[in-house]
Amino acid sequence: MCEYCGCQAVESIEKLTSEHDTVVNLIGLVRDAHGAGDLTRVAELARRIASVLEPHTEVEEHGLFPALADDFPEKIAALEEEHRVIEAVLAEAEHGTPADPRWPDRLLDTLAMLRDHILKEQDGVFPAALAFLSTEQWETVEAVRARATAPVS
Repeated sequence: MCEYCGCQAVESIEKLTSEHDTVVNLIGLVRDAHGAGDLTRVAELARRIASVLEPHTEVEEHGLFPALADDFPEKIAALEEEHRVIEAVLAEAEHGTPADPRWPDRLLDTLAMLRDHILKEQDGVFPAALAFLSTEQWETVEAVRARATAPVS
């Protein structure tokens, strides 16, 4: 993934990028399981992707995106809409393998969109954040991450 702008030197961006890498690897496993006809495994992997994306999305939408929304309102709104689409398709596997026979193909289509979405963030949002965010805004991003990844008691 992206390494040319230096944004990964910022811990918040490095963590988000690492989560993207995990998701990309899981997408490959989904494709393999789908190709093998193992829909139980496909659904299990969809749940794993959702578990990575849940706190990741919270950090983006409550920390990073608000800091960039005034400068890039349409782009941020489009990314948030993509989050909703991705979450909805992944959520269908929350309790097991969805009964809808079209779900596995819809999941693959959604994961292709997710892959493109990741590139938009890494090639656009993350470098923009490096250029635009203040120290205070980075502190907000970190505070959101701490809340999003705190153990539930």
